[in-house]
Amino acid sequence: MNLGFVVTTLGRLGPLRTLLDSLEPQLRDGDAVAIVAQGEQDEVATLVAEYAGRGMAVTAATSARGASLGRNTGVAALPAGERVVTFPNDNTVYPAGTVDALHAAVDADDFIAGGFTSWDERGPKTTLPAPGTPLDRFNVWAVIEMGILMRRSLFDAIGGFDERLGPGAATPWQVAEGTDLLLRALAREPRLAHDFRWLPADVHVDGISTGFGLTTAERRRKLRAYGRGTARVLGVHRYPQWWRFAFTGAGLLYGVRNPAPITIGDGWPMFVGRLEGQLGRTFGQARMVSTTR
Repeated sequence: MNLGFVVTTLGRLGPLRTLLDSLEPQLRDGDAVAIVAQGEQDEVATLVAEYAGRGMAVTAATSARGASLGRNTGVAALPAGERVVTFPNDNTVYPAGTVDALHAAVDADDFIAGGFTSWDERGPKTTLPAPGTPLDRFNVWAVIEMGILMRRSLFDAIGGFDERLGPGAATPWQVAEGTDLLLRALAREPRLAHDFRWLPADVHVDGISTGFGLTTAERRRKLRAYGRGTARVLGVHRYPQWWRFAFTGAGLLYGVRNPAPITIGDGWPMFVGRLEGQLGRTFGQARMVSTTR
């Protein structure tokens, strides 16, 4: 089974080069990379041409802003045919041997979808269930976008990412697009509950944390936007009311439960964002996008 790596970028050329450097020696014949530029389009095209000129199967495309729109555009830009798609950020890095490990999981004839771990400078972003654990609407949150693996045919059948969700979307709901994708896949393919492939904990990609490199104001705007998006998806997919209210209240503890760069004062914007998502409306915040750089 060929792999398709789909990357949306605002034009951060340094991290993007590091990502391509990590992938270049690991790709197998038939694997392909699509880079969707939503900023610095000419510079991204030049960078992609450099790697393509060395024989890497990488192509450049462009789209308007929005991570979900970019990913959908990137899947469409991949070479025709069935493959398993995955969605690294432009600052993701694939440690040596990771692509072989992904192939070991997806090359089975019965593979439909799976998940693997993403790390940041502090360690694993989430803890995945043990291999063999059934996928359900509660543990699905352990898989974030960089760790999704899905057959292209299933991705296309469910309409790809919801472009109203995720970073850069034209709505206040700035995260949880990956969870929404997996929940819709589970609804369409009920057997995915038992056939979902949880990869071992030692298979992971590296990246940066949510607040890395941001000012306090930028970080708190991002956390509020992320809280809104998560709570919105909980409502759309009809999670139990008690669970949604508990999740909203727990936002106040976000600054206590998470290490630096998160601080104790970050709990309040997370709580407000989750409340906004729960109610389906926002309270006077002029800038809704989670990040602009």
